[in-house]
Amino acid sequence: MNWRSVWKSSEHGPNRAPLVFLFYLVFCFLQPIERHAGWREWSVTGAAIVCFVALYLTSYFIRGRLGQWSLAGIVVLACALAPVNPGIFGFFIYAAALAGFRFDAKTAYVVIGGLVVLVAVEGWLLHTGYWMWVYILPIVAIVGVSNIHLAAKQRADRKLRLAHEEIEHLAKVAERERIARDLHDVLGHTLSVVVLKAELAAKLAEHDASRATQEMNEVEQIAREALAEVRHAIRGYRARGLGEELARAKATLETAGVRAQCDAPDLAVLAGKISAAQETVLALVVRESVTNVVRHAQASACRIRLERTDNCYRLEISDNGRGGDAEEGNGLRGMRERVEALGGNMTREISQGTRLIVTIPAGSRQEAIA
Repeated sequence: MNWRSVWKSSEHGPNRAPLVFLFYLVFCFLQPIERHAGWREWSVTGAAIVCFVALYLTSYFIRGRLGQWSLAGIVVLACALAPVNPGIFGFFIYAAALAGFRFDAKTAYVVIGGLVVLVAVEGWLLHTGYWMWVYILPIVAIVGVSNIHLAAKQRADRKLRLAHEEIEHLAKVAERERIARDLHDVLGHTLSVVVLKAELAAKLAEHDASRATQEMNEVEQIAREALAEVRHAIRGYRARGLGEELARAKATLETAGVRAQCDAPDLAVLAGKISAAQETVLALVVRESVTNVVRHAQASACRIRLERTDNCYRLEISDNGRGGDAEEGNGLRGMRERVEALGGNMTREISQGTRLIVTIPAGSRQEAIA
């Protein structure tokens, strides 16, 4: 087990949540301090906490049987040592919090019910005070049930994310296959003719120079026609790119449960004026931004607006997600570089959700960074 990779497995950086929760172990020290406990009780308490931390981190990070057995170890530890130090009853709360993530929902409810009964029985046998019935028992039930629902939501989000990635992968494969078929249709026959005529011209060069020259002239003409067809095909891809990307973006957001609003009143006008490089960059910005919204923003609504102002094209993408001050990743840096290569600029506002604004001068004709 590579604990370093597990520790950094969080999508937004190192996962420090388990260390934060360990703060509540401070309650294990209150009883020994109040009773001026001797070294034996302190030794038992220290050993219990060391064992608990090992079991807790294992159950927190590792799924499957090992995680479940580690959770069971926490319960056994709590049952065995709570008579020595009542503060160890808090271990039951940790066990309840982990149950929803280590079992399916139905099993987790059974585990939580068993923990509640176990805590009640042990509290009755040990004649604990009111704090057991007012604090520990309700917290075990509340934390356990809440985390069952939280775990179910996380599983659903994970499945949705995997489905989106699979759909995106299949779409890319289909697009590559379509382009390959189109290029084959455009160039396959033409290049075969070019090869045949070039071979014929080479054979005729020594015996019939005029016929060889004629064949080479035809090769030149055919090559020019093929080049024009390729350029026409590429323009077709790019002319459709932005409109299709906006439609795909809206469909992707709605699939992810995000309310989508897409405003592009000038799209029909832009189709005849915007350069291929500008359209490609704007389409890439839309794609990358929507991917970030779906994967990271935790938003419920997203708005995309594309318009032509007096002297520039302006694209705004905003969501009502969590925002944040995370550094730009490779995707955002790549977008910024492409936009700046066309003389434009990109700004990102993160105070309320995330708002991305891209402006590109309408007169720019420089090719974007590949």
